[in-house]
Amino acid sequence: MISSKALIDQTGISRATLNNYIQLGILPKPVVQSLSASADEGGARVLGFFPDDSLERVQAVQILKSQGHSMAQVAERLAKTDALLEVQELQALSVGNLSSNTRVAAKNQSAQSVPKAKMQSGELTLSLDTLTHPAYMLNYNFELTWLNEAARKEVFGFIAPPAKSSERNLIGLLSRPEVCLALDDQRALVGLLLQLASSRIAYEPLAKLVNQHDPELMPLLDQIVFDGSNLEQAVNEVEFFQKNSQGEYVCYRVYAVYFREGILVVHSPSTERGDELLHFLGRRDQVIHSLLSKRLPVMTPLAVLVADLQNSTRICSDLPPDEYFSLINQIWATMSPILRKYTGTHGKHVGDGVVYYFFPQAESNYLFNAVACADELRQAMRKISSEWQLKKNWFTELQLNIGLHEGQEWLGSFQSANHIEFAVLGNTINQASRLSDFARQGSIWATKDLISKLSVDERSRIEFGVLRKSQENGDRFVASTYAQVESLLDLQQDKHEKLRDISQLAVTEIKRISNTRLY
Repeated sequence: MISSKALIDQTGISRATLNNYIQLGILPKPVVQSLSASADEGGARVLGFFPDDSLERVQAVQILKSQGHSMAQVAERLAKTDALLEVQELQALSVGNLSSNTRVAAKNQSAQSVPKAKMQSGELTLSLDTLTHPAYMLNYNFELTWLNEAARKEVFGFIAPPAKSSERNLIGLLSRPEVCLALDDQRALVGLLLQLASSRIAYEPLAKLVNQHDPELMPLLDQIVFDGSNLEQAVNEVEFFQKNSQGEYVCYRVYAVYFREGILVVHSPSTERGDELLHFLGRRDQVIHSLLSKRLPVMTPLAVLVADLQNSTRICSDLPPDEYFSLINQIWATMSPILRKYTGTHGKHVGDGVVYYFFPQAESNYLFNAVACADELRQAMRKISSEWQLKKNWFTELQLNIGLHEGQEWLGSFQSANHIEFAVLGNTINQASRLSDFARQGSIWATKDLISKLSVDERSRIEFGVLRKSQENGDRFVASTYAQVESLLDLQQDKHEKLRDISQLAVTEIKRISNTRLY
């Protein structure tokens, strides 16, 4: 038996190509075995193993492809012939064709000089706007976030993508009547996308997505080898076969570019050279900037975190301008890695406050991410406050007042010449902002809607409740309860006027989060 890692190392193929050979029947489905974390096979916890003749079969594929055979022809020929004998035969044929192959290689090398020279001189003008090949982007929930016209016509066939993010999940979307794909093409495309996603998403979250949208597609996922060998690969390439309008199979080179925001997928005919396309895809910063600016508006579930620096006006008056800006920049710089840790997205900075959005994720609960992020921000702010108390020898407490809410709103983006800003339209943000105004002394307040949608296990890790005031019995914190805002404040006072908008909102204070269950 030979491991998938050894097979990849010895033949030079990618893991995506290996999975493609399995789907085409060139290689059998591997036997998956568990390994110790310290195993020599790269530290993988599980690894696939193939029959001993698999190395010869892959070598046979490489030789046949070098002679101009299509993958369909390769698969058909290998299905009828013993791989080991065929390798010996093909090697003999290759010796006879050596001189002609050398001439072809010299011709190809000459042809390559033109695009390479153009790349070095910066004359290439390929962009998302000029890209004629089908291209689309999906996030790590398998939801379509962008596509060009070629992808709409040639890959999906629908008039327009659905408005709701949940309906844009490609596992379920491809089986909808408005998507003009035959059943075999649907399965082939889902298999391709699962294969590409497996470089970044573990088996368990992918299985959860497939079972949620179409459990009958689980055999496609089970054919994929998960060994973690492509985690650092920025661009993945795999061959993909799809029927054209005449019912003939067409071979595409499919490129996948991985970003924090999702996967850009481009289908390029295998007969075309890919130098210019690969050069364009290699300009990651430009590509993702363009993708984000073209992101389709979508109705999506989300959690919103609004944080505001308490008494910012007084602090601004107390500090010299340079120190005040230094403080604000320190707060924002501290927030950024915490935001990334919990997969949050920057919203618009409002004065001394910030807005963060949390969207559904494949491997974690976005609602709990928002709560955990708020708690970690509070802890980080306490450290900053202590630093500045020592630095300034003052007693001022620097505190972030945080409001959390959830809802379903339209997500889009605003673009200037050098900046892209995500924007969410709707009442969820307004109510989270008001809740941040309501919070005092660095507290975190969340709506009942958000806390109620957490799992039982997640909720059991959070200490939350409401401080009940009583003249007879004194103040008492009642855990795991909620209260309407109007019962906690005298909203008739002018200073609370802007909180009247959330007077009926049921809220609770989050005291702390534990790594284990609290009850």
